[in-house]
Amino acid sequence: MSMRNDQSASGRYVPEDRCLAPPWIEGAATPGERGRGFGLAAADRLLVNKMLQSLGGPPITIVLWNGEEIAGRGGIHPERVFIRDRGALLKLVANPEYWFGDLYVDKRIEIAGDLLTLIEAVYRSLQSTSKGPDLQKRIAEFLDSRRNSLDDSRRNIHHHYDIGNEFYRLWLDGQMAYTCAYFPEGTLGLEAAQVAKMDHICRKLWLKPGENVVEAGCGWGAMALHMARHYGVTVKAFNISTEQLAFARDRARAEGLQDRVEFIEDDYRNLSGEFDAFVSVGMLEHVGPAHYQGLGGVIRRSLKVNGRGLIHSIGRDSPGALNAWIARRIFPGARPPSLSQMMQIFEPAGFSVLDIENLRLHYARTLEHWLQRFEASADRVAGMFDPAFVRAWRLYLAGSVAAFRSGDMQLFQVVFARSGCNDIPWTRLHQYPR
Repeated sequence: MSMRNDQSASGRYVPEDRCLAPPWIEGAATPGERGRGFGLAAADRLLVNKMLQSLGGPPITIVLWNGEEIAGRGGIHPERVFIRDRGALLKLVANPEYWFGDLYVDKRIEIAGDLLTLIEAVYRSLQSTSKGPDLQKRIAEFLDSRRNSLDDSRRNIHHHYDIGNEFYRLWLDGQMAYTCAYFPEGTLGLEAAQVAKMDHICRKLWLKPGENVVEAGCGWGAMALHMARHYGVTVKAFNISTEQLAFARDRARAEGLQDRVEFIEDDYRNLSGEFDAFVSVGMLEHVGPAHYQGLGGVIRRSLKVNGRGLIHSIGRDSPGALNAWIARRIFPGARPPSLSQMMQIFEPAGFSVLDIENLRLHYARTLEHWLQRFEASADRVAGMFDPAFVRAWRLYLAGSVAAFRSGDMQLFQVVFARSGCNDIPWTRLHQYPR
């Protein structure tokens, strides 16, 4: 089954063969054989129904290896999951959150219909079957106990970010910004929205020419270079991704900013010096709540008396685990926090929270842009890696769009300063230029 996606009139991505069964279904059994349960036991049907029930009865259709269809809530749906063999079914029933990804990548599960619609439907159904905050809290506490040491952090970052700048260049914007963009106007393109995000952050920090800024987790350097070029500050930017830093340093030299932006290959825990502002965009997800008080201590020793800071991070409504498959295959070590968990950075360190904004729908739109660009480059990505890699990253990007659309994930920007600092704006007018 071809999984190359075209864009529909609605802007969604749908498989070219959205109405067709995979070829291994065609001719698998005659209508009479299907009626007799060819290759299928009653236990298999029971397992599928139990799985759909555990997912909240999402409006999807499961198609088994003999062609039999088992529908979720509301009858037969165009979004269909084809399960190729009984072994795949058993894995899916045992742990659908984890095994769906591996089975999809291995083509033991295939999708007909709109992949985004299917995943979002499952996410929304899962929200109606919550196991309760106590269980979520216990799971989160167990996961928080897992360490994200210096060595572990390097391995985790290398796994995701050091797989080649040419890969990311295919589907990110020209500045290689790999965090949520900001769309003050709905028609804004990705490049302009990423610039708008950086300006939005700089205004929230009310940066002034001549100030010193430290950035923790600088990615490919877009934020650091933007602050130096447009706001007249000097920046020390820390990162432990070798590939990202090579790109950032080359760009700083090409733009004549190497004297105002220093890119340092080191962990945030080794920050030194005093600064007027601290900024971190998209790093906190990799820190882990067990290390939040340590991060707060690092920020406290790094900020001047009237210093202020901003942390931009993927988050959650309540403590919980990242999707198991994404945590294992795509983002090892990642732990998006709840706001209550983020407070462990600020409260013990004596910081006052000045502003909190949730840009969830902005991230959904950012991911839609990335997915569209990724699909346009799918053949080139397959040439760099292999078709399985394409399927894994398609699922990761589509699943992320669905998570932000459904409200399962959030995007927080938190502005803070030292407790008792009065050198702060009276209103939010500085955030929104006229």
